[in-house]
Amino acid sequence: MRPPALFRASLFLGLLFAACQGLAAEYVIERMKDNVYRFTAGNYRSAFMVTDAGIIATDPLNPRAAAWLKDELARRFDVPLRYVIYSHNHVDHSYGGQALNGDGVYFVAHRLARADLVHTRADTRIPDITFDNEMTLYLGEARVALRYHGVNNGRGSVSMHFQPANVMYVVDWIVLGRMPYKNLKGYDIQGMIDSTEDILATDFELFIGGHGDAGDKADVARYLAYLNALYDSVRDGMLAGRSLAQLQDDIRLPEFNELRMYDAWLKLNIEGVHDTLIDKSYFDMRPDVPAN
Repeated sequence: MRPPALFRASLFLGLLFAACQGLAAEYVIERMKDNVYRFTAGNYRSAFMVTDAGIIATDPLNPRAAAWLKDELARRFDVPLRYVIYSHNHVDHSYGGQALNGDGVYFVAHRLARADLVHTRADTRIPDITFDNEMTLYLGEARVALRYHGVNNGRGSVSMHFQPANVMYVVDWIVLGRMPYKNLKGYDIQGMIDSTEDILATDFELFIGGHGDAGDKADVARYLAYLNALYDSVRDGMLAGRSLAQLQDDIRLPEFNELRMYDAWLKLNIEGVHDTLIDKSYFDMRPDVPAN
């Protein structure tokens, strides 16, 4: 039998090794196209662009993930972090900003996203730079065009178009290869459709999302087709006087059953559109909608 001290040391080293292996599996950096990279932390993804003049990063995600990313950026690239861009106000993407903070690092967000972080006293780094509709950040020979498309998810959600790599990055309101999240908490379904149409009208080659898969314009169009089919089915069913329970029993959309979480989240997606049409469009108060 081993001496107790030796056993405890072996156990500690084993646990430490397992923890390091877990971090390696949870956090991944991938080069996606040219100088644009994707950072994955569990089910979350952010992006960053490396230039000769420095690095432009996006959502920190959370304090632990951001601390790991900062160390990796310093280890892998011989240029400093210059900008951190928040995609929107939601704390599961914007927290951890303090870990990426430092001398010469500027934080950027849409005006509405910053205002929400301030008003709610969010425990993250508050942005220095804001904009209303569009803004372009230049760093060396590269640039990222930021654009606000109106309501879609949370407050101040923007797209980020990285050039010259021609990579589009959007968080939450476009998710490729997977259903929109559960009952669409924090989403505006009409705004999601409008904003996704805006993205498709933009010239880009590669799409990276805050969740789900990377893809191209055809993949984004496929996602938009699902949103339209979902919205039309729920709207038309409500106009016919069907209850939420009836809608969830009747609507199937089998042509989209390849999407991950289809079986688990379809009824929740239906609920989300139903509730949005009541909350935002007052379907329950319309005299032309039969009572159910």
